[in-house]
Amino acid sequence: MVVLKTSKLFSGMLAAELQALEQTAQLKSYKAGRNIFQEGDPGDGLYIIVEGRVQITCLVGQDQRRVLSRIGEGDFFGEMAVLDSQPRSATATAETDTQVYFILRDDLLKILARSPNLAVGLVKEFSLRMRDFNHQYTQEVLQAERLTLVGRFARSIVHDFKNPLNIIGISAEMAAMDNATAEMRLTAKNRIRKQIDRLNNMINELLEFTRGSASTVVLARTDYADFVKQLVDDIRSEVAAKSVTVELENDPPAIALLVDPTRLPHVFYNIINNACDAMPDGGKVKIRFRRHENEVETEIEDTGKGIAPEIAPRLFEAFATYGKAQGTGLGLSICRKIVEDHYGKINARSEPGRGAIFAFSLPIRREDGHKG
Repeated sequence: MVVLKTSKLFSGMLAAELQALEQTAQLKSYKAGRNIFQEGDPGDGLYIIVEGRVQITCLVGQDQRRVLSRIGEGDFFGEMAVLDSQPRSATATAETDTQVYFILRDDLLKILARSPNLAVGLVKEFSLRMRDFNHQYTQEVLQAERLTLVGRFARSIVHDFKNPLNIIGISAEMAAMDNATAEMRLTAKNRIRKQIDRLNNMINELLEFTRGSASTVVLARTDYADFVKQLVDDIRSEVAAKSVTVELENDPPAIALLVDPTRLPHVFYNIINNACDAMPDGGKVKIRFRRHENEVETEIEDTGKGIAPEIAPRLFEAFATYGKAQGTGLGLSICRKIVEDHYGKINARSEPGRGAIFAFSLPIRREDGHKG
């Protein structure tokens, strides 16, 4: 499988890792004009072109099909299926008689978990692909006078993705060091896996938000104290590089709440990352908890300048922002949606001499009780 060995996507893999990947790849052939996959098909894997050319298109409006890209031998497509299992958002068609290698998403993720070098390669190539895609459509949006909206949305996504991508890169470099111990490699592997899951959840959250339809809410009984403490430990290591400390003013209540453990962390991450943006020279984030009769309230306060009066009434609206070089306010809109999907409430305030204070509540069900 010369194509896999010479592909820039897999150039950083060890021989044994590459051999394992080759054993999972399936060789497929398509006649010119035949669809390899269509919009709406399951996002089940990654394709690498052995020979021929492939055209990627999407449907615009009722019946207009627009060409997104044309790719040839050695290139890859279908890459977003590696990060999520959502249906295909475009159609891939063989322009000429074409042969491809197909790698199932689950097979690739198993190898990815064992190969930090592959994780770095994938992040790098996906980033370049996203840059090229963004550049191409920025030009079209300019012509259509929609650059402002798309540009702000793209910056928001890139801004949100930077932190987990940086952690993946650093962890992979640590694992790849010649003097890395088995414990260091295991730690790096766990961090990479956690951040890949985080990216996957972020993408799913964005897709749910932009669809505008009701989300499928799956809540599980979770010990709130254990959940928060583990989450805060992860956040602390991430924001420490920005000279920001995270402090628990009191212990979270040891009570079982019904939460979605894949979505609720976004509320903490979005609010605390916004706080970091508001404190470019460093500062402190304080988290405190209050248990009421029917709900648990979580407050997150920073030591920044507070909430600008101009934006306060529209703080949780999509694309509402003020005085920020990055972001659109989309993160807080997503926070509100997540909290409301948990049947809770979220609000924000700013008091003289204090920074921004965000508070959200989660309901206590009758059958909930203290951790036994």
